[in-house]
Amino acid sequence: MRSQKKKKRTWLKVTGIILLLLVIGVGVYAYNVYSSLQTAVETMNEPLEKTQSDKREEPVAVKEKDPFSVLMLGVDERSGDRGRSDTMIVLTVNPNSNTVKMLSIPRDTRTEIVGKGTTDKINHAYAFGGVQMSVNTVENFLNIPIDYYMKVNMEGFRDIVNAVGGITVQNDLDFTYDGYHFTKGTLNLDGKKALAYSRMRYDDPRGDFGRQTRQRQIIQAVIKEGASLSGLTNYSDIFNALGKNVKTNLTFDEMVDIQKNYKSVGSNITQMEIKETGTKIGGIYYGIVSDAEKQRLQNELRTQLELN
Repeated sequence: MRSQKKKKRTWLKVTGIILLLLVIGVGVYAYNVYSSLQTAVETMNEPLEKTQSDKREEPVAVKEKDPFSVLMLGVDERSGDRGRSDTMIVLTVNPNSNTVKMLSIPRDTRTEIVGKGTTDKINHAYAFGGVQMSVNTVENFLNIPIDYYMKVNMEGFRDIVNAVGGITVQNDLDFTYDGYHFTKGTLNLDGKKALAYSRMRYDDPRGDFGRQTRQRQIIQAVIKEGASLSGLTNYSDIFNALGKNVKTNLTFDEMVDIQKNYKSVGSNITQMEIKETGTKIGGIYYGIVSDAEKQRLQNELRTQLELN
């Protein structure tokens, strides 16, 4: 009897030690992930020259669950060339209505380039004055504050896709681009294919809007793969790729607050579209937005951000 009790105590002890080691192991793993993420975010962090938008009376506070906006820039940057922002997406996030409104701004949209004193294609703002001029120009165009930005180097985006082990997208257009053929339906893409998939424009009847749709697909697929448990096994590669190819003025603490306070809004994303009229001025193609259309967009976005 004593022998049996002793065996039970021994097994309980062994089991307890194994569980303890597992908990410690998971704790160390979680700490390593957290520490690596913090380091990556510090590498990505690049504050704007202006710390607060002129279109806000009070600074936005994600800790207090304020509605906020983000300008996402997809930039083709090569050595010795700043490039242009071929993708411009404005996200307005409202935790009170539990919604996100996503607006893609076509690259050819004609508007005032704030700080340059010219009227030009909106994507030229980045070439003229980098992120800050892009932010200023988009703020003026939409009459809303841009609280945060996130710049993704599309040339290096293939590294991010490869780091998460590739992505899966649903393609609705049969096309060939850059030596790759993309059939309709479910596609599994590595980094090079994903980059080609995101860049095709001229053979798409939807033009720039179709390309931006594919780019959003890729971004969402990367987030999905990166957030999965299998993706976490490659966290070092993922964070390294992010650190090299993404810049943002979001701090690590702000990211933590957003994850904590806004995590349910991602399930309710509404896509907005700008109605433009294509025309040529001086032999150059532009997308012209009417005053009425601009007002419609501004009203909807200001309401989303709870601005007067």
